[in-house]
Amino acid sequence: MKGLYLVEPVVAIYSFASFMVYPLVQQYVYRRLWLEITNSPYPVSDNSSRCASNSSNHTSQQDEVQKAASLFSLYSNLCSMIPSLLVTLLLVAYSDQRGRKITIIMPLIGSLIYTLSLLAVSFFELNLYLLIAASFVSALFGGIGTMLGGCFSYVADLCEDGKQKTLRMATVDMVIGLLAGVASISTGYFLRASGFNWPFFTSAIFQVVNLLYAIFILEETKVIDRSETVACCRTLQKLVSGIYYLFFGGNRRSWILVLMIVIFTSISFANTGGLSMMTLYELNEPLCWSEVLVGYGSAASLTVFITSFVGVYVFSRCLPDITIAFIGMLSVFIGMVMIAFAKTTVMMFLVRIPTMFAIMPFPVLRSMMSKVISKSEQGSLFACVAFTENMSSYVASAVFSSIYAATVAWCPGFVFLLGAGLCLIPVSLLGILRCFHPVDSNETEALLSDDETENSDDAPVA
Repeated sequence: MKGLYLVEPVVAIYSFASFMVYPLVQQYVYRRLWLEITNSPYPVSDNSSRCASNSSNHTSQQDEVQKAASLFSLYSNLCSMIPSLLVTLLLVAYSDQRGRKITIIMPLIGSLIYTLSLLAVSFFELNLYLLIAASFVSALFGGIGTMLGGCFSYVADLCEDGKQKTLRMATVDMVIGLLAGVASISTGYFLRASGFNWPFFTSAIFQVVNLLYAIFILEETKVIDRSETVACCRTLQKLVSGIYYLFFGGNRRSWILVLMIVIFTSISFANTGGLSMMTLYELNEPLCWSEVLVGYGSAASLTVFITSFVGVYVFSRCLPDITIAFIGMLSVFIGMVMIAFAKTTVMMFLVRIPTMFAIMPFPVLRSMMSKVISKSEQGSLFACVAFTENMSSYVASAVFSSIYAATVAWCPGFVFLLGAGLCLIPVSLLGILRCFHPVDSNETEALLSDDETENSDDAPVA
């Protein structure tokens, strides 16, 4: 059977299966902690709000549960952060030598392990903190950063034209949002109709199907010489030297890549940190959303992937990449500020409007970085991009979780104002990049050509 060069189905199924679980994990932990802390059943209602009581005792208990849930999220992120980061860096960089599929298959195995662990904890009512151990084990196989790093490297292998590369990467981001949105809408009804077990089981089935597609149908883009055997130490040395030369080669290209990595990481930190607290914020007073509203809210948030793709498609015809990234960062800033002051359900849904272009900076910056390096360095680049993105996501979730736990009693929206303030850092750096090192299509081609000449003359012999 002839394989397919389509990585989008892998991303689509992974997104659907993962976002069927992600909104439920926080809700499941929240309900278990509610039961343990308050010694009373979780208040489930058919109404849009579950704030039936406004007594001081009820408010105190809810604040305590909020703090415990945010700290649980902090511990889980910390346990999975280090192994996931290391595996991401090594696997995606290694894909330059031995193919991209390993970076896709390994995270799918880890995700399946975590989902099955979640199902076991829920079905047998095991100790809640076993989920932290499951996070650590699954991180040993890589995480979403590993898979996306492999997928973007896969796309870069297939695309010759710079504009095609930008649109194809934006398409991958759009697929994530589209399928995640469908999963988020169905999750609330699924939870209400059948509890937690069936959604976890359904997610596991989808992940098995996805794993089979990645192993047996997805075609490899890299030509692998099976007869070549390289010692482990030699392989690691080549990986480290390749990454070092890419970012610390002492040339203009390296300076631009480092600056763009910092911009990418800082906007990812602000965006991920704020959004990681959305579900807890919606469950808290005065919103007190039900599981159905949480699902609709997640779906509404994820439509930003579709609108951002449309924005990239339209704006790329008339605007430079840096301007498109700036519009996206401004969208994140305005959305964060509005979320901090949203106190009604209608207002909470309306804040999704100014955030419609919030994802645009990510595919644009990836494409900008990919354009200034050769095809043989794509894995090293996206290993570093995935590493920094993964690290910023974990650190942001940990930092924002701890800050939310400390500020939820007096200002639940403080973390979103913090996220908005942090958006000013990548905006300023983007201005520096634009003023001193404008990166248009002609200049990037010249930059790549010059660097290839330097590399052939000065690079150390392997």
